[in-house]
Amino acid sequence: MNSIPARNATSGSGRAAVPGQPGAQSPHPAPSSYPVAPPPGWGHDPKSGSIYDYIRVATFAIGPDGRIAQWSDRAAEFFGVPAADAVGADPITTFVPRELWQRGRARLERILSGEEWVGTAPYRDSTGGEGLAEVYVMPAREAGSATCLAVDLGRLRSVETQLAASEAVFGQTPTGFFLFDLDLRLQRVNDAFAAGVGLAPEALQGLTAEQVFQPGDADRLQVALRKVLAGDEPVLDLRLSAAHHPERRPAGRGDHRTWAVSLYRLNGPAGRPMGVAGQVQDVTSRHIAEREAAGVRRNLALLNEASSHIGSTLDLETTAKELLDVIVPQFCDVATVDLYTALLSGDTAPLSATPETGELRRVAVSSVVGNAPSVLGTERGGVRVAEAGGTLCYPPRSPHARALRTGRSTVPQPGPDPLLRSTLVVPLVARDRVLGLVQLSRAIGSEPFDAREVAIAEELVARAAVCIDNARLYRREHERALILQRSLLPPGNPAASGLEIARRYLPGNNNTEVGGDWFDVIPLPGSRTALVIGDVMGRGLRAAVAMGQLRTAVRTLAMLDLDPAEVLSALDEIARGLGGEDTSPGEELYLATCVYAVYDAVKQRCTFANAGHLPPVVLSPGEGARMIEVPPGLPLGVGGEPFEEVTVGLEAGAVLGLYTDGLVESRKHQLDEGLRAFRTALTNGSSELELLCDQVLEELNPHHGEDDIALLMAKVRAMPSGAVGDWKLPPEPTSVAKAREAACGWLLERGLDELVDTSELLVSELVTNALRHGRGEIRLRLLRDRTMVCEVWDDGYAQPRQRRAQETDEGGRGLQLVSLLAERWGSRRTPKGKIVWFELAL
Repeated sequence: MNSIPARNATSGSGRAAVPGQPGAQSPHPAPSSYPVAPPPGWGHDPKSGSIYDYIRVATFAIGPDGRIAQWSDRAAEFFGVPAADAVGADPITTFVPRELWQRGRARLERILSGEEWVGTAPYRDSTGGEGLAEVYVMPAREAGSATCLAVDLGRLRSVETQLAASEAVFGQTPTGFFLFDLDLRLQRVNDAFAAGVGLAPEALQGLTAEQVFQPGDADRLQVALRKVLAGDEPVLDLRLSAAHHPERRPAGRGDHRTWAVSLYRLNGPAGRPMGVAGQVQDVTSRHIAEREAAGVRRNLALLNEASSHIGSTLDLETTAKELLDVIVPQFCDVATVDLYTALLSGDTAPLSATPETGELRRVAVSSVVGNAPSVLGTERGGVRVAEAGGTLCYPPRSPHARALRTGRSTVPQPGPDPLLRSTLVVPLVARDRVLGLVQLSRAIGSEPFDAREVAIAEELVARAAVCIDNARLYRREHERALILQRSLLPPGNPAASGLEIARRYLPGNNNTEVGGDWFDVIPLPGSRTALVIGDVMGRGLRAAVAMGQLRTAVRTLAMLDLDPAEVLSALDEIARGLGGEDTSPGEELYLATCVYAVYDAVKQRCTFANAGHLPPVVLSPGEGARMIEVPPGLPLGVGGEPFEEVTVGLEAGAVLGLYTDGLVESRKHQLDEGLRAFRTALTNGSSELELLCDQVLEELNPHHGEDDIALLMAKVRAMPSGAVGDWKLPPEPTSVAKAREAACGWLLERGLDELVDTSELLVSELVTNALRHGRGEIRLRLLRDRTMVCEVWDDGYAQPRQRRAQETDEGGRGLQLVSLLAERWGSRRTPKGKIVWFELAL
């Protein structure tokens, strides 16, 4: 039979503990008897859990004969001796060393006689592990028998230590602890938790989460408890409010506290869930600090977004809307921007004598609370509060007027609007000038504005104010430049001999700065017309001014009736002188491209000269549009190279097109593609010139529109038959009479009887001067167009000059007479002499 190796058994005091030895009794009293086997219904369900999960216990019984009568399965596991070997064995010889057999038998006899005994003994279990067991031997009711209980002393002391430590931690820690059972009811709480809730620990036992916490927090805690109980995953840092139901709030505890709750599942030795334990920590200070830190981060993010978002354009209204996009709803729930109406109209001084009572216009409104009457509604304090686009005036004693007057923020008293809780009025101040107001409001349920948020609002509004002021300054300069630019363009539909004119000017789509594009139509003597188009490099007011200077110079040079190449050469000199001595010749502002063309309606010929501009386009009847090959030359302002001329004959119905690069050039496509698209649009366009212009712009402009566009188109109209009278006269006195006769007859044939007398007199004067001051053959030409034009050629180079004749002079009054009777008169050079001309209105 297997037996425990014989060794000395010791008591709790270190002495040998054998039956019959004094001092082997334990100080723990034991019951007088214990049944050998539990009664019915006391069976142990391993799944339900019990103390046996934590300590090792074995039971056996000794019969009246002093031998082992019963041996349980736990005893077999505990001592490593199967029941077959243990039942019927002598416990003394089996478990007690030989030298202690005599004392052991004496103790066993006393036990069987009714005496209890408690002692310790070493043992070896079924796995070979050794330990120390505390043995309880109790006599049974039946005389001569005893029941024995053996407990693993090591595990028992470990459980006692753990219970003591757990009790100390649970009761003495300053943080709150609680334990929910499987039914999610409070089974146990410590004093710290009970004090935080405001109830006694006994009053909390058996309560659910709904009975302890506020409804919202209770629901969240209930969900977390179920999740932990079902999934064995802890929940950490669950934020709950420590406020109670009103009926459970203790006196003097009305403050709001925040708890951080950590939940974890309690499991038995076999992994069986026993409930959910929780630890509670008061994190009110940390919560406040975190909330303040989050507010600071949010404010910094708001300022960063404002820096990148506000001021993306130089438009007043857009900048105001960008401010509201940043602050609503991130900072407030309702906001408006009011600007002085004088500011919007471009006045240099937007403030009136009493700025707080000046008229303002509401340029932007944003709200997430619907139609809030206090901000968006009608009457409030005698003020009609306008919606976006409306005007308003604040009373002198109102907080808004005070903000306008002092340039400092004000906080008005809450108005009658039930939707709004607090309002902040911040003036828009830039460069020591008040531009308007920004009003911010928060709805019911939001925190009112504190001092830190007022500072943030002032910073946001200050940044927007600078952008709005920049937009104001830009708008003023831009409008002035536009006025200047438009004033320099030919007004209305300019008239031209033998030409139908159509022109278009479109600013760039970005509408940021004016450009230097220009065109002009200049009537010249002799049924001729100068067509000009140019582009000053650069943008802005200075480009517009340079364009105006060049345009004026072109008109002046055109009146001198110079050839196109000579006009461009003179313009080049002027452009180089515009920058002054301190400006380099290649500076963009005073570089310009230009095409100057002169069309002769009598000859139906056009002479071109080009200074670095895009080539003209001509569309002849029955043909496709083509480029006119004009040597481009260098841009105006570069200098050093002469300009060349090209003369092209144009038949009736031909269309001539002059344009700037904004029409055909873009970042989206190459210049060649734009020129090809322009020629295609002309070829496939309408025969009506105005409609053709619209079609060209419709097809080409939507693709880019990045730059200004100037388009000048002219359609050739043949002069009617008989509109020109031309005679050549010999250089002799009789030519004067012949000239008068020819002119009068020509006028009478065309029904211009009212011009006969004046024309006869003036023709006599011009032919007489040609005979006196010129040489060679004389030529007389009459033209009927918008006016009646008379031209007299001679081979002399001396230009006529009108002078004031004295009373005693016999001559010198001819040109005075011409100047008085004619609408206009003048002279121009020709390769072989000069032409003197005058015009009479029809």
